[in-house]
Amino acid sequence: MLVKKLFIFVTMIIVCQKPLKKLKINGIALFPFIFIRKPEDKENNVLINHEKIHLRQQLEMLVIFFYIFYGIEYYYWFFKLKDGYLAYRRISFEREAYANENNLNYLRKRKLWNFRKYF
Repeated sequence: MLVKKLFIFVTMIIVCQKPLKKLKINGIALFPFIFIRKPEDKENNVLINHEKIHLRQQLEMLVIFFYIFYGIEYYYWFFKLKDGYLAYRRISFEREAYANENNLNYLRKRKLWNFRKYF
């Protein structure tokens, strides 16, 4: 509950970055920033919600542990599936974000550490 209350006071900062075009991604959350590829993506509520879910996950895991677990999960799935994209989609953090990105009220009702349901 403390994390949820704390997150309310954290300001999300959206930054448009052209280098993301080279990475072929639309957005990435690096606490407390959301980097997006195109300025018009600021209006893409689904993309922004997806990245906001990642910001909440990062906050819950004190940021650094999010990246550690994200990397561990990615490499686990990569070596198991031998496919980078499939490995990315199997990461529990991504599964939670993709499953709930269309629900713009999700973060209001989301329980602490809810990504665990997606392991």
